[in-house]
Amino acid sequence: MPAVRRSALAWSGLQRSSVEDMTVTDTTSLPAVVRDCLAEPDPLPRPDGDDRYTISEVAELTGLTPHTLRWYERIGLMQHIDRSHSGQRRYSNADLRWLSLVGKLRLTGMTVADMIRYAELTRAGEHTFAERQELLQATRRDVLTRIAELQGTLSVLDYKINHYAGKIDRQAAIGTAEAAPRAEGA
Repeated sequence: MPAVRRSALAWSGLQRSSVEDMTVTDTTSLPAVVRDCLAEPDPLPRPDGDDRYTISEVAELTGLTPHTLRWYERIGLMQHIDRSHSGQRRYSNADLRWLSLVGKLRLTGMTVADMIRYAELTRAGEHTFAERQELLQATRRDVLTRIAELQGTLSVLDYKINHYAGKIDRQAAIGTAEAAPRAEGA
């Protein structure tokens, strides 16, 4: 029998369980979104070594604006970006990979301050693994809480949708029954 571990992957367990009670077996396949986070980002347009992108190219590839990219660098979310001989930013594949991770962290709802802290810890080196793990675990707990809240909201929506579907069906049945005598008398 496979080992059991705590996981955010027990989506069906969200309706009636607390976040701490959710478990999943090791044989559970990962949802596509999670697989995307574990895998390399989309194939990069250029091979390493020939990977110098302008800010407009990175904006197009990431969906971020040039202003946002400059801001990320200014606040320390991005390391210093290399510059061309004319002073234009030149992004690398490593920068694109980092931006992909930042995008995932943004989707979790992680605050900008926490993303900056994570970036600082990453740059500080391997001795910060425990702090990075703690920061990501806190974010994970927040995500699980939000998922549970959204699951509750979804249950309310499903209830209301089914409630109105029943009323619509009853109205249609009454309308059909009332229309039948008129058709016979016509």
